[in-house]
Amino acid sequence: MKQDYWNVRNEQVIEKTGKEIAEWIGILDAFQAKDKKSNDVVAHLQQEYNVPRYWARTLTTLYLKQDNQ
Repeated sequence: MKQDYWNVRNEQVIEKTGKEIAEWIGILDAFQAKDKKSNDVVAHLQQEYNVPRYWARTLTTLYLKQDNQ
């Protein structure tokens, strides 16, 4: 895995997904993503928000890593 690929700038996330990181954090909190398998979170972002797979994975990892820091 590319080291720290989830360390992305807010501008990048907005450009690729249409929302700020803080908005995605709120969406993932509401989805209770920390209690789910990461693949289920990625699938949720792809299906419900039409997030490209790479960015769904990046956002999921970023979200889950924030809890461990």
